[in-house]
Amino acid sequence: MTAVLGVDGCPGSWVGALVEAGSVRWHAGSFADLLALDAAVVAVDIPIGLPAGARRRGADLEARVVLGDRRSSVFLTPPRVVLEAATQAEATILSRAAGSVGVSIQTFHLLARVAEVDALVRSAPAVAARVVEAHPEVSLRRLGGRSLPPKRTPAGRAARLDVLRSWLPSLALPQPRPGRAQPDDCLDAVACAWSAARWLRGEAEVLGDEVDALGVPMRIVV
Repeated sequence: MTAVLGVDGCPGSWVGALVEAGSVRWHAGSFADLLALDAAVVAVDIPIGLPAGARRRGADLEARVVLGDRRSSVFLTPPRVVLEAATQAEATILSRAAGSVGVSIQTFHLLARVAEVDALVRSAPAVAARVVEAHPEVSLRRLGGRSLPPKRTPAGRAARLDVLRSWLPSLALPQPRPGRAQPDDCLDAVACAWSAARWLRGEAEVLGDEVDALGVPMRIVV
């Protein structure tokens, strides 16, 4: 297989950009649905590999350094124990008991997606071998070499499309969009696909290079 898949979360599901021979095919569905596509590498914008306590993942800290003025876009991964929480309040209690900090409502709302990917990555070696973690803002910074305006603004979308066209000259936002994906979700998926292609070619930069207590890699592929 030579196709690569970039995946980003979107309202109600995930959006995937399947890239092969310079063209993009768009998909939406569960993460398991997207894993069923014929892609040699799947790069997803969600933390893979979770810390056990207070220590932050090296990948997250290194990504923040890369982004500088946009470092707040990097999700600081909470400890694995918070995946057991049913509410934000419970997540905060569990996180603090593990020696970490409280869990924001934004972080809590991402936990179901983290758990969805974590379960699939740990389900089989073949899945783990195909799936890597990416961060769209870091990918775009490396590809474009500059800081970009906020992604939900017209200027931010235009700038991201311009940067991604340096890789895929014919790239356009899909019409209609897959599922309930927003324009920035689609562009983030393509940015992840760029990092997946670099990983497939053996050219990717790796931020962090650790494993968690269950042996799952904690790294961001760029």
